[in-house]
Amino acid sequence: MHMAKTTLRLAAATGALSLALFGFASPASAAGIDEPGGARQLDGDNTDAIRDAVEDSGAKNVILLIGDGMGDSEITAARNYAKGAHGRFDGLDELPLTGQYTTYAVDRDSGKPDYVTDSAASATGWSSGTKTYNGALGVDRTGKPHKTLIEMARAKGMKTGDVSTAEIQDATPAAQLAHISQRGCYGPEETAKDCADETLENGGLGSISEQILNARADVTLGGGSASFEQKATAGDWKDKTLREQAEERGYQLVDDSDSLDSITEANQDAPVLGLFTEGNFPVRWEGPKATHGGGTEPAVKCKNNPERTSDVPKLDQLTNKAVDLLDNDKGFFLQVEGASIDKQDHAANPCGQIGETVDLDEAVKAALDFAKEDGETLVITTADHAHTSQIVSAGSDTPGLTRTLTTADGSEMTMNYATADEEESQGHTGTQLRIAAYGPGAANVVGLTDQTDMHYTIADGLGLDPDAEVPGGPGDDANGNDDSAGSDDSAGSDDAAGSSDAGGTDGAAGTEDSNASEDANGSSDSAGGGAGANGGSEGGEGNASTGGGDQGPGLAGGGGGTLPRTGVEIGAAIFFGVAAIIGGSALIRMAKRRGILPA
Repeated sequence: MHMAKTTLRLAAATGALSLALFGFASPASAAGIDEPGGARQLDGDNTDAIRDAVEDSGAKNVILLIGDGMGDSEITAARNYAKGAHGRFDGLDELPLTGQYTTYAVDRDSGKPDYVTDSAASATGWSSGTKTYNGALGVDRTGKPHKTLIEMARAKGMKTGDVSTAEIQDATPAAQLAHISQRGCYGPEETAKDCADETLENGGLGSISEQILNARADVTLGGGSASFEQKATAGDWKDKTLREQAEERGYQLVDDSDSLDSITEANQDAPVLGLFTEGNFPVRWEGPKATHGGGTEPAVKCKNNPERTSDVPKLDQLTNKAVDLLDNDKGFFLQVEGASIDKQDHAANPCGQIGETVDLDEAVKAALDFAKEDGETLVITTADHAHTSQIVSAGSDTPGLTRTLTTADGSEMTMNYATADEEESQGHTGTQLRIAAYGPGAANVVGLTDQTDMHYTIADGLGLDPDAEVPGGPGDDANGNDDSAGSDDSAGSDDAAGSSDAGGTDGAAGTEDSNASEDANGSSDSAGGGAGANGGSEGGEGNASTGGGDQGPGLAGGGGGTLPRTGVEIGAAIFFGVAAIIGGSALIRMAKRRGILPA
């Protein structure tokens, strides 16, 4: 009886469930937004869709996507410009379960809240579960290192990846790979000046770049090649560049889309290190920055950045390639950052900021497509801190810096930046942030949480052991020596072969309008960085990487058998019929996980 009721309920909810799995909601009406109901986003009652989007915790894989500086204002501005006020993003707006989380840092001396975090403290919060002071990476306010999600996943034998459109030594990606007191200590040279006690020769863990090599994620992709031209000052690679060290330690080095395309597997014997630019990635769109009185000038449209060429992969391409290389029987953890929403916000550059948000949305779409097909992947997207941009009345002449854009609706939208009087100097703000998720354990983001909660949601969902020994991590005697990361064969080599969707047009390397205004301690959150992701994965659920449906029992059609008679059979027939229509491989997997169908 229980099975009959469950099956019938699942059959009745199939339409709503398909919303949750294949595009949670869509604009309800084709009527104009000025007509009654014309601006609705809901298509009827969403209760069943939300109920069925809640899956038990226990994911095989986790993909965490971070929009640096992507507060609600940044999301709204990008949606208005790119999709229209009534439009929807294909990734950011399709994650069914949402909440808000707090991001404050702590004072280094007192431990009291510092209400406006920087990227380093924030990323340390979710990577290690520990609040710290602005500028710190992977250590608490006393300087004690704490294990990160990537380190814990490696210790379990999972594959790991870290992707960013910033320098890979920048705060958000580095927080998964390094433990250091000041975020600006990128290479041995900066570390000798600003983090002297932490150099290898003084018994420390070394610079961020050196720690990245020791952390030995299976896939590390971003900018920041310049720091790898510095030479080690101690250890087995003294007087060799960090790039030479990486090659001798078995890394597969790639520096453009074509060389990334050629990689067919990544593991502990041959991890991939992609360094595509000297600094941050070039941004997608460009346009005039906000200025005093700029909002009263004629509205403008953003333009493609000619410096972004196909040599530098876009963010959705990096995401797809990383997933292809990491996907294996033991599972994986992948962090992906769209870095230059923040950097362009600092620079009061609305076109740069909006283009980077669109790029991140496309990366979220790529991750979501994989998760829907895979059925065992938790996707989470959020930000590290809020930022300065606001949408104000069109044509406003505020005391801040303003610029007016013409949106997808053909309307005018004025952006305002007012946390500083000059461009390049805009600052973070301290509001709570949107967090959204899909997949096993996604319900843990609902309501109000803290960024440190996300650490435990991911760690618990993947079954990570905080006490497991981390190869190459803090306390491992191998740090800084030839065996530092070991080749712990921890994660097989069953990666998918080269499906990087390379392509693309836009972007040369290394344009980096330096903007030292971001967070403390010499971090160059420069204004010119910012990654690309073009609309290559715009199509629906079945992109090239997902292939056809594994149809499961009963979907092949064909004759034979008898007509259903019982409630269970009728419910199952309805369920499978609708599933066949919508290509319901994900529904089949969900039914198996819930015990409705045999595994």
